[in-house]
Amino acid sequence: MEPGSVENLSIVYRSSDFLVVNKHWDVRIDSKTWRETLTLQKQLRHRFPELADPDTCYGFRFCHQLDFSTSGALCVALNKAAAGSAYRCFKERRVTKAYLALVRGHVQDSQVTISYAIGRNSTEGRAHTMCIEGTQGCENPKPSLTELVVLEHGLYAGDPVSKVLLKPLTGRTHQLRVHCSALGHPVVGDLTYGQAAGREDQPFRMMLHALYLRIPTQAECIEACTPDPFLPSLDACWSPHFLVQPLDQLVQALRAAPDPDPMDRGPGPCSPSALLPGPGRPPPLCTNPPETEAQRASCLQWLSEWTLEPDN
Repeated sequence: MEPGSVENLSIVYRSSDFLVVNKHWDVRIDSKTWRETLTLQKQLRHRFPELADPDTCYGFRFCHQLDFSTSGALCVALNKAAAGSAYRCFKERRVTKAYLALVRGHVQDSQVTISYAIGRNSTEGRAHTMCIEGTQGCENPKPSLTELVVLEHGLYAGDPVSKVLLKPLTGRTHQLRVHCSALGHPVVGDLTYGQAAGREDQPFRMMLHALYLRIPTQAECIEACTPDPFLPSLDACWSPHFLVQPLDQLVQALRAAPDPDPMDRGPGPCSPSALLPGPGRPPPLCTNPPETEAQRASCLQWLSEWTLEPDN
């Protein structure tokens, strides 16, 4: 995947109501500051000027978020009704997401369920970062669940790394990066949660990519799979040595998995049946409590403004 420019936006899914783009790394979704020379919003305006909606804050309705440094599948609704149907899928936790990452070290277990609760870091100088429960300054930690499957072991610039598939089953801020770091295998190129001593300054990007996205709205099932950017042919620093599990098999399993039924609220994000195929599962860590008045107010605020989905 080449660096982003205004002209080279890649579309992986398009209908009358939705677009799914393959966002470049180190590109913000939108920004009101003049310093941002390139944003996804500017790419969309350049490619699809006729689709820009003056009634929205940024011209387009982004259904969810990706970090600035993360590349991959991101869904854009093309009208208010479509945005509402996508939001309901996120709210009811019927959306399936899967990410690819290169992480430091060789992960020994072929499959790991990461369940550290995540909260906001109140430590001075770390105000915009997250941390796991039990660490100093961790405020309001919430249950968080990520499924990790090892694909390959190899080397990146001579250092041992693993290529993994990550499936977040909750939607906390920076969840995948925090969980990988807490596991002792931070994402390669992660300047915030990665290893110190300047080691993460060497990779040209953070090695985290949104590979797969499925949003089963009532009118259509939005499904998109982006190309794998972590290949030796695209990055000579990455040298895979041992195949643990083929990626195409996992993608087939993701495509074949049933969507949770919103009528009975299950399987929820903490249900073992929502995880990727594999042996032995831990018991569910949390349930879906009734919606509080504060949560309802937050939902109504989102629906009125059509801003980014919270906690994603």
